[in-house]
Amino acid sequence: MDVTKAIQERKSIRGYKQDPIPKQVLTEILDLSRFSPSALNAQPWEFLVLTGDSLERAKKENLECYAAGMEIASYVAEYTLTGVYRGRQVQLAKDLFQLMGIAREDKQKRQDLMRRGLRFFDAPAVILVCMDRSIYDGTSNQMSLADIGVVTQTIALLAVERGLGTCIQFQAAWYPDALRKAVGLPYGKEVILGLAIGYPDWEFPANRIQAQREPLDSLVTWRD
Repeated sequence: MDVTKAIQERKSIRGYKQDPIPKQVLTEILDLSRFSPSALNAQPWEFLVLTGDSLERAKKENLECYAAGMEIASYVAEYTLTGVYRGRQVQLAKDLFQLMGIAREDKQKRQDLMRRGLRFFDAPAVILVCMDRSIYDGTSNQMSLADIGVVTQTIALLAVERGLGTCIQFQAAWYPDALRKAVGLPYGKEVILGLAIGYPDWEFPANRIQAQREPLDSLVTWRD
């Protein structure tokens, strides 16, 4: 598969088969992702891969925090959209709810979908992308977040090439202290995001979604 095809085929996968991913495959993906570019060659990323019991503990902690109404980490909760950006978010939600058969007024099913996300969509593995607090503490070195975005995209495309799907999730960072407790993440590390990863279940309705993209003419200005 070439890069163009991988970019075109990548989408957020919200339903997975339970087939385990061979450790060799995950290792290969993460090994290749090391070649992603980063500002000043800082390479600020670190990875924590969850499978088996550790993944189950993380899911359990997430769900308990959500049920208790625990406050979401500020650097995640403060990310809000307005204007045309909010409009794109709303359109995606409408399309997703329609595929899942969720009526707008059905709060229970909407919460069920939220809980599904906190279970990492029941993927057989999750890659937590982390940074050391010495480089990012939630406010400092914001450009390092761009580096995290780059390496995350690299992982997602390498996954597609190998027949895997991913869902890039900021939900993975909602409850960092609970996650720390569940999987033994050192205090000096910050979870920035997670990637649910596994073999896509193409029978799952949400996996049929095709997120809309803006036309190129609305995004590009040419200057001669």
